[in-house]
Amino acid sequence: MTKSIGLIFLLCLSLTTFAQTRVDALRCELLENPISMDVLQPHLSWKIATDERNVVQLAYHVLVASSPEKLAQDIGDLWDSEKITSANSIQVIYHGKPLKSRNECFWKVKVYTNKGESEWSNVAQWTMGLLHYKDWTGRWIGFDRYFPTDNVEEGRLSARYLRKEFKTEKKVHKAIAYIMGMGLYELYIDGQKVGDQVLAPSPTDYTQNIKYNVFDVTDRLTEGDHALGVVLGNGRFYAMRQAKPYKVKTFGFPKLQFQLMITYTDGSTETIKTDDSWKGTANGPITANNEYDGEDYDARKELSGWANVGFDEHEWLPSEYVQEPGGTYEAQLNGHMKVMQDIVPVTVTPKGNGRFILDFGQNFSGWVKMKVKGESGTRVTLRFAESLENNGELFVTNLRDAKSTDHYTLRGGEVEEWEPRFTYHGFRYVEVSGYPGTPTKTDFVGRFVYDAMETVGTFTSSNILLNQIHQNAWWGIASNYKGMPVDCPQRNERQPWLGDRPVTAYGETFLFDNTNFYIKWLEDIRLSQKEDGAIPDVAPAFWRYYSDNITWPGTYLMIADMLYRQTGDIRVLEQHYPAMKKWINYMATRYMDTEGIITKDSYGDWCFPPVSIEAGRGQIADKKYPSALISSANYYYLLNLMSRFSLIVGQDDDKLSFEKSADGMKKAFNKRFYHTEGFYGDNKLTENILALYFGLVEEGNKTQLEKQIVRNIEVENNGHLSTGVVGIQWLMRTLTEMGRADLAYKLATNTTYPSWGYMVENGATTIWELWNGNTAHPKMNSQNHVMMLGDLLVWYYEHLAGIKSTENAFQSIIMKPEIVGDLTFVNASYNSSRGMIESHWVKSKSSFEWQVRIPVNAKAILHIPAKDLQSITEGGQKIQDNSIFNILESQNGSVTVEIGSGHYQFKTKL
Repeated sequence: MTKSIGLIFLLCLSLTTFAQTRVDALRCELLENPISMDVLQPHLSWKIATDERNVVQLAYHVLVASSPEKLAQDIGDLWDSEKITSANSIQVIYHGKPLKSRNECFWKVKVYTNKGESEWSNVAQWTMGLLHYKDWTGRWIGFDRYFPTDNVEEGRLSARYLRKEFKTEKKVHKAIAYIMGMGLYELYIDGQKVGDQVLAPSPTDYTQNIKYNVFDVTDRLTEGDHALGVVLGNGRFYAMRQAKPYKVKTFGFPKLQFQLMITYTDGSTETIKTDDSWKGTANGPITANNEYDGEDYDARKELSGWANVGFDEHEWLPSEYVQEPGGTYEAQLNGHMKVMQDIVPVTVTPKGNGRFILDFGQNFSGWVKMKVKGESGTRVTLRFAESLENNGELFVTNLRDAKSTDHYTLRGGEVEEWEPRFTYHGFRYVEVSGYPGTPTKTDFVGRFVYDAMETVGTFTSSNILLNQIHQNAWWGIASNYKGMPVDCPQRNERQPWLGDRPVTAYGETFLFDNTNFYIKWLEDIRLSQKEDGAIPDVAPAFWRYYSDNITWPGTYLMIADMLYRQTGDIRVLEQHYPAMKKWINYMATRYMDTEGIITKDSYGDWCFPPVSIEAGRGQIADKKYPSALISSANYYYLLNLMSRFSLIVGQDDDKLSFEKSADGMKKAFNKRFYHTEGFYGDNKLTENILALYFGLVEEGNKTQLEKQIVRNIEVENNGHLSTGVVGIQWLMRTLTEMGRADLAYKLATNTTYPSWGYMVENGATTIWELWNGNTAHPKMNSQNHVMMLGDLLVWYYEHLAGIKSTENAFQSIIMKPEIVGDLTFVNASYNSSRGMIESHWVKSKSSFEWQVRIPVNAKAILHIPAKDLQSITEGGQKIQDNSIFNILESQNGSVTVEIGSGHYQFKTKL
């Protein structure tokens, strides 16, 4: 009897554990149920949820089936991994049957942990896209020519409208639409737009690769007659400026390839594709569009019902077969741009002569949606700007020649609503003129547009300024996500400069789930490489800038490093290693002198601050100061990266070669640039920072150099930074790692020039391009930029909050928060690929409280500020009495412990 009771108890305990551990957040290539997968062996991932502590996955079992019915029977006819002993939950490679175009794959997973076995997860799925060129049965159509409606001089074409009617005579089982609309498109079925994406697809160098989009439109197709409609805008395909072909790359006129693949319930199939049966026109309401200058819309020319069945198309032209763009066709795995937030104006101010200024209270990128009622032919003009002149008028000089203006001509009658489709603006203020009557705040809404991605990081602290800078950074980063990371959303540039993001992108990963976004950009960079190895300063190379420097193209390696460290995806290194090695060798062959110094640099420490705000007043900030020290220091750092990459990808011989080159570079660097007084080069902060952080300084000279860095800041710059875009990438971490987090905190909380706080004090709601962006020459002073963030966000999360991965994408975490300055609390979280990580600490005069959350399948080493081990409690119990804690060290007012997954609540006496 006793034995039976014991067995029942154990069974109940097992069932309880079984129920508590569950698997969710199933992803294929980090996507939820994607329908256009073109990775032949996609990576699968999941997260484990449980209320228990110290849970570790010991094994997993994945089933992939060709139908949900088979999966329900636990039949993995595509792949049955069986039970695999592994803790891997983020990069599990599909090892099943070879996949073909349009294969549907249904999958589920269960895990085995040290605390029990989970149930099977809910079913997820992915569908393969069109894997081969021959899968596209249609032709490219459009009109490779100008129309009388085009504004050729300004480079603003009228939108192209294309349509076709068809009939389904049987019940539809499934209908999938595949589209490549160059440069931008909107797809309609029976008059209704398909999808909520905007400005699609993501821009690429169309001679290299073209992103196609896929939509499940099954619910749109009943039996009977239907109509397809596509509107094409310029995008980056027909370049915004055509006058300098030696600089600006353009690809031709807007064009389309499309196919709708229908499967009927009887098993038969049909494909509706682009061919010469489609009809087109350029005589529609979008009379002009491009990214820099805006969109013109004449509602009197609306083609009522143009995408519906029965539209009179007799005046439309037969579509023409046009030249293919040339690039390979790829499924777009990075997210679409979407309207992510609506923003209501805070004020509407009359300016006389029928003009009004809208203030949205926030600098952002996107456009304005407007409601208006008036007489037919009335023309409303919307002009966009980031700031105002002293007299309250728009400040537009910093837009250069970008007109950033939309025009809407009323059709007349009832209330009309309108927003543009093929442009965007960077703005806070909008001048409205020609509006009939007096506009109110409810007549307008700002539409914030960026790539659809989750915000995965949060940060608040007791310092209001730190919080505001973090918020400004979020808005600036999001504003500049446009299918690629651009430098600014307002002027006639908006280019994906590599030099803006070597470390800044690393900080961005703590705010946004941007992995697929940066994987896409890494491929843009690889495809921009010349045959000889050269990498441009801008990629995709919409501007043909191949200036052969280290710091801009070197971002290629740093983004690859960031993606590998944050995600654990070795493919990033495997796929890009040959191109990175080719570039490293290219630079050494051409620009290394006989002493071993890289002599070629283009920009120096780009945009370092003038010595005072007055000294920089009206100054044009784009002067270049090339520096062999900067190029050589960065080359040394990149050689060490390549050494590590070569080991990871199994190129051991290369590792020895890179290490030898790095050793030679270090000797040459110190011989050329080190001064016995204890500094490098011209004793600039950036020069000294690079030498220290990159490990170039000889050990015996380290202390002296650290003192010199402090002197650079405290004495020579009166407690302020003096770095440009190169130095700012490493500044905050260097100071912290040399034991001067207090000095880093001072820089982060300064409100006088130059500082991030100075921007806030002068009304910034994003991050400026220049430290003196309010006084510099307007030729180059974007008020919505990211490059001067440097490593600030990394410092926020890794050092102030103490959330830092040390091994395999947050499988091992080190948590060592810096308790600095007047900070009394920091509350931060980061939703990693393994799950949520939280760090919330509060400091008073007598105690330190710290709430920590570690995801399943991870462990963390915590550095707890405490007098000794006996003064620390967790959940009200002394940690020395709890066997779940692995005590590693206790000395110098800090106790180091190792913990597993779960929630913890520590408290210490100070």
